Amino acid sequence: MTEVKLAVLGGSGAGKSALAVRFLTRRFIGEYASNAECIYTKHLCLDGRQIHLEIYDPCSQPQRGKLPLTDELHWANGFIVVYDISDRASFAFAKALLYRIRESHIGACKKMAESSVFLVGNKQDLCHMREVGWDEGQKLAIDNKCQFCELSAAEHYQEVVAMFTKVLRAIISKFRVKEKRRPSGSKSMAKLINNVFGKRRKSV
Repeated sequence: MTEVKLAVLGGSGAGKSALAVRFLTRRFIGEYASNAECIYTKHLCLDGRQIHLEIYDPCSQPQRGKLPLTDELHWANGFIVVYDISDRASFAFAKALLYRIRESHIGACKKMAESSVFLVGNKQDLCHMREVGWDEGQKLAIDNKCQFCELSAAEHYQEVVAMFTKVLRAIISKFRVKEKRRPSGSKSMAKLINNVFGKRRKSV
């Protein structure tokens, strides 16, 4: 069983809770208590691998103020950063979140170098009220080396599933790379010792 920890981040009203619940239950719920935080769990099978998924949905961070994110950065294997395409302030907040995450890549948090990040422009059903262009979201994602999509948690269940699936595949792919690099117990150690002493014998 592979354990995957995913944090869904975004400003108040961006729809991050709706996005998580839509993926987990197929249901769309429009209103959530913004002062509550939850960890949702789900067991699923992806590409033949059993996964125990935990999704952390923190209480909505204020649009203004500091973004420590220390706990999330150390806990999560991946991040979904959500903004509302009809609210430019939420886009600015998502930009600040991505900057904070990117900052950790060159900081002390080594785990961030192995994490996956996905930027999501939510509420595509409010396109007639759009304040943030698709190209702006795409550029922000490119600048921060993450994936990007626009969707509607209210109307696009399959697109929500596809987005979460891409994130999970990216995380698992990095797990596999890490597994290949990691020595596999005593056999790897024995091989290492044999290689060292083998080279010594050849040099005598």
